[in-house]
Amino acid sequence: MNNRTDSDEYAMRLQAKSNVWWKKFLDVQAPYRWNLRRLTPGFTLDVGCGLGRNLVALDGVGVDHNATAVQSCRRQGLRAFLPEEFVKSGWARPATFDSLLLSHVVEHMSRDAATNLLRTYVPFLKWDGVLIMITPQERGFQADPTHVEFVDFDAAAVLQRSVGFEPVSAESFPLPRFTGRLFTYNEFVVVGRRPAASRSETAD
Repeated sequence: MNNRTDSDEYAMRLQAKSNVWWKKFLDVQAPYRWNLRRLTPGFTLDVGCGLGRNLVALDGVGVDHNATAVQSCRRQGLRAFLPEEFVKSGWARPATFDSLLLSHVVEHMSRDAATNLLRTYVPFLKWDGVLIMITPQERGFQADPTHVEFVDFDAAAVLQRSVGFEPVSAESFPLPRFTGRLFTYNEFVVVGRRPAASRSETAD
């Protein structure tokens, strides 16, 4: 099995999982879309947007290194780009987005790689914008062979601080934290902001 997240096979695996009849019938993504909208992300840069699962619930732009996934987003009428396309687009302007979303992304790489990824896209975020990181809990982490590093509340906080943000909320969703060892789809949801002092200094 190809474990590269930029491969056609990976995108097709994601598509096959999402097309299971009972998942469509029950609309299992509805609570997660609701939770994302509850965070009032505004105009969002969705890094690692995949097949557009979150992008459909947002006003925003997606970036992903998987060409098949990007094409899937575009077929749904979503704005999505490969990284090299994004930097050449009209959206790649400093301080453009209200939020930067990385949902089920940083666990696919080392901490250093995740920090470098954040540093690449943080400049496109407004100074008073939010950094939203969503990662799987234990059972979900174990369920995907492409996962590299477990990112819990503490690890997410370290990543946020590495690019100048401070967590302002950390929640387990949709179920309490202890269920993460049993329920595949329980998530860590960490929201961060730049400290007020750094935001005011930049405004001055």
